[in-house]
Parts: sequence; C-alpha cells; structure tokens
Amino acid sequence: VQLQASGGGLVQAGGSLRLSCVAPANIYSFGTMAWYRQAPGKKREWVARITFGSDTNVDDSVKGRFTISGDNAKSTVYLEMNSLKPEDTAVYYCNANRVVSPTWNYWGQGTLVTVSS
Repeated sequence: VQLQASGGGLVQAGGSLRLSCVAPANIYSFGTMAWYRQAPGKKREWVARITFGSDTNVDDSVKGRFTISGDNAKSTVYLEMNSLKPEDTAVYYCNANRVVSPTWNYWGQGTLVTVSS
C-alpha cells in the first residue's frame, strides 16, 4: 500500500503550509489516517488524526494552529498548518492504521517542513 504525502517546504515563522496524503480508498475510509512528525534528534510524535474520514483530533501542542481534514471523494487527508514556528520543523509522515481486523499500519515517505525564524 502506498501513501503519497506532499506539500512540505521552507516557510518563514508565522507562515502556513498544507500537507496532503493520498491513500487507497478502502484504507482511507475504513481506518484512521494520521500525521506524525519527527524533528532532528527527536522521537517521532503524533500530530493529528482523522478516523473513518470524519472524526478528528489534534495534539494539544498544535491545537489552534493545525487542522486535519479529509476529502472522502479523493481519499486524501490534509494537514493545514498555520502560525508555524521554528519548533515545527520536522519530517512529517502520513500514517494509515486500523486496530481491528483486518488490521493495517502503513507509512508514507515523509515530507520535510522547515520553518525559519
């Protein structure tokens, strides 16, 4: 299964970026799509998730700045990132998982977000 993540880049502090992740339709609709990030020298951490294409949740550290959403017709999940800070600099990974049978756990290739001060 291939998850196609895109949208990373270089942005100044206070700017915005939108990440996209395209998944196969059944993977998108019947599980959880999530974004994680890994900053240099740090562990990968969860950022946000959307389940069954509708129920959303974001980590407290980005709440109010990041929004996760999905386009069911395109099987695409988005991460809208506003008011970016240098500490948001990381490789952002798209993840698809399902914990009940049939289970799955897939990762995209990662997209680099760099926020300059």
